[in-house]
Amino acid sequence: MATEPAYIDPIDGSTYPIAVPRWRSDAGRPLMITDLPGIGRDGIETATRSLWRYAGALPVAVEDPITLGEGCTPLVRRPWNGGHAHFKLEWFAPSGSFKDRGASVMLSILRQQGIEAVLEDSSGNGGAAVATYAAAAGMRAKILVPASTSPAKTVQMRAAGAAIDLIPGTRQDTADAAFAQAESIFYASHNWQAHFLQGTKTLAYELWEDLGFRAPDAVIIPCGAGSNVLGCEIGFSELLRRGEIAKLPRLYAVQPAHCAPLHAGFEAGAEDFLPVSPQPTLAEGASIAQPVRGREVLAALRRSGGGTVAVAEADIEAALRDLARSGLYVEPTCAMAAAALTTLTGRGTIRADETTAVVLTGTGIKATPRIADLLGGGA
Repeated sequence: MATEPAYIDPIDGSTYPIAVPRWRSDAGRPLMITDLPGIGRDGIETATRSLWRYAGALPVAVEDPITLGEGCTPLVRRPWNGGHAHFKLEWFAPSGSFKDRGASVMLSILRQQGIEAVLEDSSGNGGAAVATYAAAAGMRAKILVPASTSPAKTVQMRAAGAAIDLIPGTRQDTADAAFAQAESIFYASHNWQAHFLQGTKTLAYELWEDLGFRAPDAVIIPCGAGSNVLGCEIGFSELLRRGEIAKLPRLYAVQPAHCAPLHAGFEAGAEDFLPVSPQPTLAEGASIAQPVRGREVLAALRRSGGGTVAVAEADIEAALRDLARSGLYVEPTCAMAAAALTTLTGRGTIRADETTAVVLTGTGIKATPRIADLLGGGA
């Protein structure tokens, strides 16, 4: 693995120099980074209390990282449904969600390569993370959001100084508008940017370190577009190639039953997601009907020996309440992961004697109005 890192189109294998910023291949598809050697435990910068302790695993050596202390989030072992699981509290990130991992690495690399202004489309955590880290970097950020987005979700972006464009129509209409505007401002999409996945892969390294330099048996991940699924697969694959772990953990992607295109594709044995008719869901952060990396996500799940779970609205609500009443206050989107743990253990797919990590991606504080509605006046 002596070749220089490069962008690669995973469909046709075409490669592009990593030193030149780009967000898609010439064929218009999202890019990945060619396989990297990763690092072993001796490559961890132990004096660094952030994800940048794993800087040696990144494809670009960053001289001046944009960091607010992201990463190093707690992993707590807690009882659940008669057993125990390890809950990864990603909401301890500076902007309140796991997306800070990707934003920190992505914007650090892009700024070093001369990008001064970025465009993102999001209705929530992705936009907040990009706005937050752009502010920390002194970069300009423009975030496109659906016009129907709750103002509570855009306040954090505006407070960080990002310009907000409200786009009429669906979430896909917002993505389409971003493609058009990408002609005039660099598109740093958390769904499209290969370097964002290099940030999310640090979750795998961190779980490995948290557990005493061993991999969990299974990781349960809330999933919309799948950046955490792909990040975990990339990171754990690097550790496997280095001989630091014996096998990949099984990865389980969790989607709301009201919008589960990846689950539909997995269940059908398809290579990509299958079209669905989205319905309103508590897990609005995962309500993505057309995930752009569907092929890669499904392939990653199958390589790991894991799968998908589609969670009903009532089960999301129940998991949210149970988490909160055990001290873990999360947004509904990541409560899906705990609901899926109940399903998977009930099926015997995950055993009580296994080490299971449940990724809790975002804080309940961001969803206060919705949670208040669920609790009602008498709760």
